Amino acid sequence: MGIARRDLLKWGAGVGGAAALGSGLLLPSTASAAARTTPRGLPTDNWMRYVKDGVPLLNLTIPGTHDSCCENPNYGTEWSHTQNWGITQQLQEGVRFLDIRCNGLQGAPNELGIYHADNYQYIRLQDVLNQCRSFLQGHSGETIVMRLRNERAGGQALGDDEFMRRVNYYFNELGFRGLFHFYGWPTITAARGKIVLLADFTNPWGLIDWSSGENTYMDTQDVWEIGGSDPLAKKGQYIVNQFDRAFLNPNSPKMFVNFLSYAGGFWPKRSSQDLMDHTIYPYLNARTQQRARFGIVPMDFPDFHVNVLQMLIDKNFV
Repeated sequence: MGIARRDLLKWGAGVGGAAALGSGLLLPSTASAAARTTPRGLPTDNWMRYVKDGVPLLNLTIPGTHDSCCENPNYGTEWSHTQNWGITQQLQEGVRFLDIRCNGLQGAPNELGIYHADNYQYIRLQDVLNQCRSFLQGHSGETIVMRLRNERAGGQALGDDEFMRRVNYYFNELGFRGLFHFYGWPTITAARGKIVLLADFTNPWGLIDWSSGENTYMDTQDVWEIGGSDPLAKKGQYIVNQFDRAFLNPNSPKMFVNFLSYAGGFWPKRSSQDLMDHTIYPYLNARTQQRARFGIVPMDFPDFHVNVLQMLIDKNFV
């Protein structure tokens, strides 16, 4: 799916676990009046500020979004619609992991557009990065973890070398290199004010390599299609198992990732609501007094599930 240069300019102008964590986190004495706050009083726009310096990012529970820029079903269908909040509001509400998937753009030989498969979402990578930079400039205690994926879909799919060339264009010519932390899982101190890059594209640079399964850096549950009867119940069990796995391995050197999203023939709104009602909320609600290092937890439509989003933030501060 391509886009003419005139339309590009038009659309692009827009915008053991308890012991391991116990001494690393501080509750605020007062919450910001302007921000939404969690049940434990954390301002959602600034909650990482209350994580003590020196705490490894690996020790945190980090709420996120799946296909973070897919806000409009007109840019695909309801199948490709996964979010109602834009990037800036997601960050204001406490989301700290973004799932950013790119193809090339017709008429823009150096640029990357954000896609869901071959559906262009009418936002460019520089728009996303500018929004992230603006947020971090106003919230210097926060960090953003970003999966940057070569989507490899449709007429704008890019090969490995061309995708890397365009990424370098963003780092160097467009001046975004200094916005990123590139190598190895950092402490919160090293990550503050930066985007921690997870590279879901072929590269020789020694970055933190994404895995949708397991590798040196990550242990990921991202089951999005299951055969047989009652696939949502089965997906719910995968989610619970990954929560338990993360909780029971507090000293693992890998980041646990647990996608709460599911496709598999269901529109995201339906699968998300079913999983939240029958699996995720009951699991978390039964453990509100239990500190947990759950790692990265991406979801669809956090605006429909603010209670779960805030429960995940509060997991860091029990």
